[in-house]
Amino acid sequence: MTDNEDQVAGVAGLLLAAGGGRRLGGRPKALLEHRGRPLVEHAVAALRAAGCTRVHVVLGARAEDVRARAALDGCVLVDNPDWEQGMGSSLRAGLASLAGGGARAALVSLVDQPGIGPEAMARVRAGYRADTSLASAAYAGVRGHPVLLGAAHWAGVAATATGDRGARAYLREHEAEIDLVECGDVARPYDIDTEADLRHLE
Repeated sequence: MTDNEDQVAGVAGLLLAAGGGRRLGGRPKALLEHRGRPLVEHAVAALRAAGCTRVHVVLGARAEDVRARAALDGCVLVDNPDWEQGMGSSLRAGLASLAGGGARAALVSLVDQPGIGPEAMARVRAGYRADTSLASAAYAGVRGHPVLLGAAHWAGVAATATGDRGARAYLREHEAEIDLVECGDVARPYDIDTEADLRHLE
């Protein structure tokens, strides 16, 4: 393994899967069915196929049901009791679970974006250069997910992650440092937020 391959191997997958599906009648997004499996399984498989050997999954809404129904063997499952406060709380919980564990960066993915698969994730993961790395998928030049956060940025992200904003405020402040990785040719960045969005699921 080359030095660069060893460094990229230090990128852990961080899947935010705590949402309660407020606009979906209270159905947790992690358990929505897609191709015969819960969305959370698809998202974990995509992170692993992209090269993340370590995957932390943040659970919230109906966490026990997710644990019982989804095959998440080998993942570190992180409970976020404050999931109703929004994505920011899940991002904080996930980064805290990675701290001190040797990961050099987190590849942050959202459970409700099944149109973003291993190809896009692998491209962004390959953007890791150092613990100070910041990289993001872009779609026609517009920043989206997944996002790679070097470990040196975790404390700053956690300090500003509130409500449903996640890392948005921090990334806006550090826009000039972000390597944009165009992924529009291999992924579709739609969200499963409303009943109308369910058409994307098979």
